[in-house]
Amino acid sequence: MELVTYIITLLVGSAIFITGMNMMSGGLKKATGRSLKRIFKKTQNNRFACLGIGAGVTALIQSSAATCVLAIGFINAGVMTVFQGLHIIIGAYIGTTVTGILASLSSFDFSIYLIALSFVGIVMMYFKKDLVKNIGEILCGFGLLFFGLKTMSEVFKSSVQIQEACQTLFSNISFPLLLLLIGALVTALVQSSSATTGIVIAMIAGNAIPFSSALYIALGATIGTCITTIISTIGGTTNAKRTGYVTLIMKVVGGLLATLIIWPLQDYIGPFFETTFGSAGFGLAIFVLVYNIIFAIVMVPLVRPFIKLGEVLIKDKEAVSLSKQILYIDDRLLSQPDIALMETKNEILNMFSIAMDNFTRGYNYMVYMDKKEANLIVDAEASVDYINNRITQYLIALSPRVDHHSSSEVGSYFHVINDIERIGDHAYNFYESAKELEDNDLRFSEVAAGELKEMYDIIMKMYNLTIEIFQFNREEKLKELHALEDRSDVLKTELSTNHYKRMLDNQCSANLSDAFATFLSELERVADHLTNIGYSIVNPTGDEI
Repeated sequence: MELVTYIITLLVGSAIFITGMNMMSGGLKKATGRSLKRIFKKTQNNRFACLGIGAGVTALIQSSAATCVLAIGFINAGVMTVFQGLHIIIGAYIGTTVTGILASLSSFDFSIYLIALSFVGIVMMYFKKDLVKNIGEILCGFGLLFFGLKTMSEVFKSSVQIQEACQTLFSNISFPLLLLLIGALVTALVQSSSATTGIVIAMIAGNAIPFSSALYIALGATIGTCITTIISTIGGTTNAKRTGYVTLIMKVVGGLLATLIIWPLQDYIGPFFETTFGSAGFGLAIFVLVYNIIFAIVMVPLVRPFIKLGEVLIKDKEAVSLSKQILYIDDRLLSQPDIALMETKNEILNMFSIAMDNFTRGYNYMVYMDKKEANLIVDAEASVDYINNRITQYLIALSPRVDHHSSSEVGSYFHVINDIERIGDHAYNFYESAKELEDNDLRFSEVAAGELKEMYDIIMKMYNLTIEIFQFNREEKLKELHALEDRSDVLKTELSTNHYKRMLDNQCSANLSDAFATFLSELERVADHLTNIGYSIVNPTGDEI
């Protein structure tokens, strides 16, 4: 009965430890979400900058898996190269050692005071202010992490039966490559190298496992953590898959090389890390840190050859049709709502650009019978509709995840994509009207075309201004946008009057009246939609204030 109690306590201790780690990571993500958005925006092809970003972000959010998934998401969205992503992932493996170092503090006497932080955190979580609640979640998770480790360590120390069972197991399983495999499999199951390292630290503290065995299990954990990266590439682009599999290959090569080096020297390396740093658990955490730094130093110069290997192993797919292209949004980014929101805005700008390019094609076909790009109008309209549907679905999935500050932004995006979709519809209407004019051998006069050009120029000024307002929140430019919209209303009346005067003077065909009036109305409606998009930064419905 006593053994059953110890086993249940061990399982509960493991559950508390993993819960604490996830809670701390979740709180850190919430507290640093907007900072992460700015950090990832600065990613460049500088390998050292990417390494620093990977290490820094992971140290902040205490999750290499989250950082790797974000990197894969950006690669999948086409806004980050494989080169950048691999360096960020390598950096993440350095940053994740912070969790192991924190966990190793449980082997010191002062850890009881760290456990007390869970109570402080719980109290803070009852405050209304988001920042205080997030800090409370971090502290509570931090305290629970140590409590779980302390519980596991006590079980290993107190239960002679469990201690002897572990010692017997690992005395029979002393082959380094087999221990490496055990570490990799356990980490693949729990999807956290930090959790595996923390459990091994607790086993060391309870004398349940020799330090030499712990070294190889910890090395195996650095391989097993790749499983999350591999999973995140499922259904992704070719580059995303290359990144995932190249990461796995690099970690397997690194783990095997390290094992082959440590194996003949374990009688020297093991005792050094076990005795030099005050506690065996802390020594193991330092060993993992040193290994990941050496891994980065060795692998960074080899990233490009590994990318070439990935290109050989995973071939390029055939090009996707225009109507199916999504450049930025990715379900993998939903775990980081602030970054997902940033990428949604980029996707909206992509949709906006396609719609306005189509507007120009439709205008040129309608006014000048320019058919040079008219055949692209149907495909581009399908692209706008497809992106609109994808963004709508993405916003529905994202809306319950964002904080109060961002909820109005999500709401405004629903209205913005509706306005952009309507601009796309007008472009397609121009295409159909132009075909009808062409079939009836009708076209606007040069005078009419010249006047319409003034309306087109105003709309394009409004478009450029709307892009600036929407992308950079330039609220001070709204008055200028409103003035242009007023000018488009006045010009619509003027052009309509001028057209009827030309009809009376027999300068224009009466058969063009309906087409001209409809065309003018649609141009004016495009101006209205642009105004709504601009005003969306101050009012979710986009109406003028």
